[in-house]
Amino acid sequence: MNWIIENKNTKNKKINMAKDYYETLGVSKSASKEDIKKAYKKLAKQYHPDINKDKNAEQKFKEINEAAATLGDDKKRAHYDQYGSTEGAGSQGGSGFEGFDFRGGGNFNFDDIFDMFSGGFGGGRRRRGPQRGHDLKYEMEISLEDAFDGVEKTIEVQKLAKCSKCNGVGADNPKDIENCETCGGHGVVMRTQRTPFGLFQTQSPCRDCNGEGKTFKNVCSVCEGEGREQKNVKIKVNIPAGVETGNQLRVSGEGEPGPKGGPSGDLYIFIEVLEHKVFERRKEDLYVSVPISFGQAAIGDEIEVPTLKGKAKLKIPAGTQSHTLFKLKDKGMPVLNGYGSGNQYVKAVIMTPKKLTSKQKELIQKFDLELKEKKSFLERVFA
Repeated sequence: MNWIIENKNTKNKKINMAKDYYETLGVSKSASKEDIKKAYKKLAKQYHPDINKDKNAEQKFKEINEAAATLGDDKKRAHYDQYGSTEGAGSQGGSGFEGFDFRGGGNFNFDDIFDMFSGGFGGGRRRRGPQRGHDLKYEMEISLEDAFDGVEKTIEVQKLAKCSKCNGVGADNPKDIENCETCGGHGVVMRTQRTPFGLFQTQSPCRDCNGEGKTFKNVCSVCEGEGREQKNVKIKVNIPAGVETGNQLRVSGEGEPGPKGGPSGDLYIFIEVLEHKVFERRKEDLYVSVPISFGQAAIGDEIEVPTLKGKAKLKIPAGTQSHTLFKLKDKGMPVLNGYGSGNQYVKAVIMTPKKLTSKQKELIQKFDLELKEKKSFLERVFA
């Protein structure tokens, strides 16, 4: 698009407007500074030459910077919106940044933008720290008794472990470790680049040492410089009393070690408490069914019932109906990482005999007849 601008210095001078800054950033003409900032961040990350190796990326990055420098400055943006150019707006062609606050004040904070790129920009040398090893998962089945008391288990885990020969260093001999010649032991390489805003330094991980800052004359013959080897490792795990299915226990530092002496990850134990043949567990409470005879239910008795800590006595009152629940206080599961215990509930189930002798049948029939006569008398009285 061609614009004709008249002022004291130029008359009928044609300015070729080759770029639309709004189109370059992909925003509308009504976009706020926050919208422009977000658009710039997205595009700068996409086209920065350290990340995008396309031959046109550097030119595109310069265009994005130029557009942001203009639209991010109130004075330049107003001049650009009116005339389609930045000439006369107080700088040359939008390549400067007078009045464009990059570090706060509601405008762009380029520190945030630079941190998006590998290694960051110009903020001092940042050596990549040792990498942490992976966490591991182990599924463990335990009995209800183990969950009740707590238990120590020894498990065997196949994992990467610290190399037995180099002790995780990665070199045959500690004297074989040297500072990387490419990065000088800093783990990053610096690059100076001219941009519309001036000169900027960028840094990225050193490719020769993978950001470690160290190289080896001779790598370990066992782990080949990795510092780790595959092993079957035995680990003792303390299972606390009160655990239940679905609980996870973290064993700190028992995951895989990081490469070249990096810190180890953690081991996570996933608990499954197996079903018990006698007890049913509901959180901290236990439930058990015990059989009683008709005579015990009718006239009462004291019986022994099972618990996870042996046997306990339970009084059955006279006239107990089948499936009545009795509570044994504090006889349930311990509260995990807390105090006290749940309760145990005993369901009294009246058992009906399947086989009777003639004498037993005769006695029961007499007893049943007496009950019927008593019921018939009461029905007549209250009829």
